[in-house]
Amino acid sequence: MPLLRGKKPTAAAGSKIPKPGGQHATTAGKAAAERCTEEGPQVKRSSSPTQGAPKKRTAFIDITNAHKVQISLPGRKKGPGKKSVKTSSTSVSAKNQANLQKSSSSVSSEGTTDDREKEEEEQKEEQKEEEKDRRTYAAAPVEELVEAAPPAAREVPAHLRKQQIPEEFDIDSENSEDSSMCPEYAKINFDYLKEREEKFVLCNYMPKQPSLNPEMRAILIDWLVEVQENFELYHETLYLAVKMTDHFLSKTPVHRELLQLVGSTAMLIASKFEERCPPCLDDFLYICDDAYQKEELISMEANILQTLSFDINIPIPYRFLRRYAKCASAGMDTLTLARFFCEMSLMEMDLVTDRGSLLASACLLTALVTKDLGGWSPILQFHSGYQTSDLAPVVRKLHAMLSSPPDDRLRAIRNKYSHKVFFEVASLPLVDVDVLEKTLASQ
Repeated sequence: MPLLRGKKPTAAAGSKIPKPGGQHATTAGKAAAERCTEEGPQVKRSSSPTQGAPKKRTAFIDITNAHKVQISLPGRKKGPGKKSVKTSSTSVSAKNQANLQKSSSSVSSEGTTDDREKEEEEQKEEQKEEEKDRRTYAAAPVEELVEAAPPAAREVPAHLRKQQIPEEFDIDSENSEDSSMCPEYAKINFDYLKEREEKFVLCNYMPKQPSLNPEMRAILIDWLVEVQENFELYHETLYLAVKMTDHFLSKTPVHRELLQLVGSTAMLIASKFEERCPPCLDDFLYICDDAYQKEELISMEANILQTLSFDINIPIPYRFLRRYAKCASAGMDTLTLARFFCEMSLMEMDLVTDRGSLLASACLLTALVTKDLGGWSPILQFHSGYQTSDLAPVVRKLHAMLSSPPDDRLRAIRNKYSHKVFFEVASLPLVDVDVLEKTLASQ
């Protein structure tokens, strides 16, 4: 059994561990023996390579002695330094001494005065040239590091300034210790999503579809809700799939036989974008009852992505709804009621043209009035950017949709929100239109 790291090896019973040097071991020997006993089989390996192994190269030679090593980098001009001058002068003097010794030895061996004078003259000339070069080299300007002056104070652009949120409207400071909530950027992120909505404004595209009508689209959305429940997908996945389907249908005519393929492929793409473990492609073929082939699904996926220019991060109303419910300090039952209204709005063609943030605000306001929790408060006006007058037209369309008799073919959303998990909000009575109009008129 191998020894555990960091534990002392224990000797077997009756065995003795011999110590080097017998009883007269030196202090260093005892220390080495104790160190080996404590570390066990972990012996420090030598840094030298084994015989035949390639030699290892240490990075930057030796970082601790880097100041003693001069490295010439390509593209960098060689600048003279003080150490270079000192080294140069030392080498010059050493060379002069060697020349003098050489000349003296030659004089003693030959004994010729003329030759000796001639060599001395040559040595003097060499010394003059070397001294001249040394002085020129030493007098060369040395680059000095000059502390850069602080840049002049410039005004920060408006889009880079930190937003000043009034204390009574601050809903994110309570999450300052939770880094996953990103309290510093929450308001900025949702403002950015609102700006991005302008890029994804839809029109009523149904007249451009020769084979489709709003009832077919509603049936498709009802089926996608069932898919979201069966696969236990996030609500964000459902909303994004519906958005991608609408944007694709607004740009490409689709035959009614391919409408389910478009919806299931949009759900596949949304799952890849939102889910941690998205369903596989075969699962989507299965839920379509094998009406399509694998190649058709892959081809439709490429077609949708190319039509949308691969820009599928579309702002959805569900994200704004959760944000605004937090602003209103709404309970889970009130939020679930607003989610029921918002999910029902997915099937209504007349609400496709409304922005997600506006639709989420209208759903929350309807839920607040239904629960008798007041109207559109100042904090909601601050974070949403909408006044009650902006929400009134959408609230009226929502109320008309919810008050109409339900279609027995489109029961997925009502059945879903009739469950106890969702507080059975689908069975709650709808607020009276007079009460709703009174709230809209008072603000």
